[in-house]
Amino acid sequence: MQTVNTDSNSPRYDERPWGNFTVLDEGAGYKVKRIEVLPGKRLSYQKHAQRAEHWFVTQGTAKVTLDGTEILLNPGQYVDIAIGAAHRVENPGAENVIFIEVQRGAYLGEDDIVRLQDDFGRTQEETAMPKVQVK
Repeated sequence: MQTVNTDSNSPRYDERPWGNFTVLDEGAGYKVKRIEVLPGKRLSYQKHAQRAEHWFVTQGTAKVTLDGTEILLNPGQYVDIAIGAAHRVENPGAENVIFIEVQRGAYLGEDDIVRLQDDFGRTQEETAMPKVQVK
């Protein structure tokens, strides 16, 4: 049996503003997550320099944006995301979207994310800019 990495760069379970994820398994060159997206929420529009991803929807209808093209995925459907491709998943429905993500690559840390757009102020530009208070 393989041991799951539980260091701070790879939490087994993590809550996010859009939902949560659980690391189900990982080893050399791969990581498997269960991702849950709350109704009306979406993840960052992002890309990765060192990993590709495979998303398999198990519940709900996922609206996926892949390099600017929108795709609706229902349970049993999947999409493959190449290294460097801009991607996002959102939940336009009333029930939680659940999908399984299989990551493949040389490095699978959570810090291999370039956020292009984000609803929660987490893009590189947004986090680097000082907050200005209006009086």
